[in-house]
Amino acid sequence: MIFIKSKRLQQLPPYLFVKLDRMKAEALGKGIDVIDLGIGDPDLPTPKFIVERMIAAIQKARYHSYPSSSGMLDFRKAAAGWYKKRFDLSFDPINEVAALIGSKEAIAHFPLAFIDPGDVVLVPTPGYPVYNIGTLFSGGEIYYLPLIAENDFLPNLDSIPGDILKRAKILWINYPNNPTAAVAPPEFFAGVVDFAKQNNIIVCHDNAYSEMTYDGYIASSFLDAPGARDIGLEFHSLSKTYNMTGWRIGFAVGNPDLIGALTQVKSNVDSGQFEAIQEAGIAALESDQSCVREMQEIYSERRDVLVSGLRDLGLDTPFPKATFYIWTPVPHGYTSQDFSTLLLEKAGIVCTPGNGFGDSGEGYVRMALTVSKDRMGEVIERLKKIL
Repeated sequence: MIFIKSKRLQQLPPYLFVKLDRMKAEALGKGIDVIDLGIGDPDLPTPKFIVERMIAAIQKARYHSYPSSSGMLDFRKAAAGWYKKRFDLSFDPINEVAALIGSKEAIAHFPLAFIDPGDVVLVPTPGYPVYNIGTLFSGGEIYYLPLIAENDFLPNLDSIPGDILKRAKILWINYPNNPTAAVAPPEFFAGVVDFAKQNNIIVCHDNAYSEMTYDGYIASSFLDAPGARDIGLEFHSLSKTYNMTGWRIGFAVGNPDLIGALTQVKSNVDSGQFEAIQEAGIAALESDQSCVREMQEIYSERRDVLVSGLRDLGLDTPFPKATFYIWTPVPHGYTSQDFSTLLLEKAGIVCTPGNGFGDSGEGYVRMALTVSKDRMGEVIERLKKIL
């Protein structure tokens, strides 16, 4: 029997990080000592106090039943409280906050609430691949917004043709940015709000890296821009902030109609997050955040080693103010794929070719700060031998 995949599934490229895992496995199979700077998965453990809260919570029989698809009210209250402390923004935990099984699933599901065939979603490139995937699964069309160094890796909204704007329903933005590590000033967010209101477009801000900041930089919330709550929502993940990638816990805040539509989709496609994990999330959100400050210091030290070494080798690599990614141009004469292949085959270093995040990522590779400072020094020593 021949099984024919749906046209939507056939449109999808192979998921970038699945391919990276396969390349890494092949290298390990050859006995290579691989240093993995590819996938952005923290090597640091989840803080002990969060794990201990989970251990206690899992013993509670009431958590062994189906959870609510919108999340425990106590978790949503903790998320609202965190936003109040962190950004001085107040949200109604009942109508303006939703618990997520990690922000990835919600980013993929949100277009299902608003996109019909023929509608357009404005997607940054390079960018997180799930913005594209959610659009394609909903039957929408993608219009790419190039993020280039000459514009500080911010999208040029004035460049969008009028016929595209008439069909556009959603704009995705993400600052601090993956993969470029760019940050956005408040005036950019204010301009996005004006743009969205003029064109009746929903703004989705992926704010997963707001707490991974350095050198005194403090990331802001898009929803702090005047009028942003009228047209937008913001996705946040505990994955990177608290080293909880495998736990799959996050939340969204914002306009109650948008939160309600997302919750309606989720109520039909998932059964909510395990409530013991939500209780562990409460412990993280209500803590004194000292674990976050420790994380920032560790990544800052790793960043300094890697970027200084790359610059010494002649690469024009910027020092990022946020995220745990280094977005570096490749040496002259190399493509993104050529350079990442060279690093793997000749130096045992896994990094992500920039064009894997979209055509505008060509000429760059992304390196994640997910190995120790000593191993980061070894990365530079290996690079010295081949560059």
